[in-house]
Amino acid sequence: MGAGHDHHHGSIANAAYRHRGRLWAAFALLGALMAVEAVTALRTGSLALLSDAGHMFTDVLGIGMALAAITATRRSTSDPQRTFGLYRLEVLAALANAVLLSGVAVYVVVEAVRRFGDPPEVSAGPMLVVAVLGLLANLVAFGLLRPGAKENINLQGAYLEVLGDLLGSLGVIGAALLISVTDWWWADPLVAVAIGVFILPRTWRLGRAALRILVQAAPEHLQVTAVHDRLAAVPGVAEVHDLHVWTLTSGMDVASAHLTTTPDAEVGAVLTAARTALREDFRIDHATLQIEPGATPGACGTVEWC
Repeated sequence: MGAGHDHHHGSIANAAYRHRGRLWAAFALLGALMAVEAVTALRTGSLALLSDAGHMFTDVLGIGMALAAITATRRSTSDPQRTFGLYRLEVLAALANAVLLSGVAVYVVVEAVRRFGDPPEVSAGPMLVVAVLGLLANLVAFGLLRPGAKENINLQGAYLEVLGDLLGSLGVIGAALLISVTDWWWADPLVAVAIGVFILPRTWRLGRAALRILVQAAPEHLQVTAVHDRLAAVPGVAEVHDLHVWTLTSGMDVASAHLTTTPDAEVGAVLTAARTALREDFRIDHATLQIEPGATPGACGTVEWC
């Protein structure tokens, strides 16, 4: 016997889908500023501004992937062959986001180090104007993306990129002001390195979180032994085995388990109590529980990962 429920699927899809308007607004705004920053960086020779434009490019690309993943997830829920929809597309997009942003950061750091020996002159005036415009655009995008960042890993990826870009714009403004006042050209590559160093740890954390989901590792905030012990404490349960806990996509932790019951246990009551325990104690709303009435404890068939 088994039991499971799917009502949480729709809520996860809606959590991302209801923020699509904010994503589209941030996508358009940052796309326009990215083009302005790139052109100005090439004309002024500023590596810091170019790094900020590159970072903003990954912002735009990341938000675009988030929109594509959210749309695909929404449209796939009616396909009977995709029993879990396309929720993993959001995780794949977040991982691609982290890889792209890491590549940009590494390039900027390497190029900046090469410039330290003979830093070229840059035009501080246009650099400052565009950096201020970039800061304003990132502040708006930051406000647009912040509400959804706590609900969805893909939105979190876009939010982190905009946060990093916002700080990067502040750095470019500082470099432009310093150059205009002192002609200290090393400020440009120094800020570029600072932006790269700031970006890398955050993108690696995002990539690690996405990889944990893709390899179906148990969520970091859950102890599998605690889940096991809680299910074993349900009245009527003699043993818990073949327990698996993983994350399908951000905000959706799922579990499966075999519960061996005592001879006098009522199956319906055991199922209800077990699902309630998972939901209230661990926020696991989707669980597939197989009941083995009066079965021999430890019986797990031929499944090798029991």
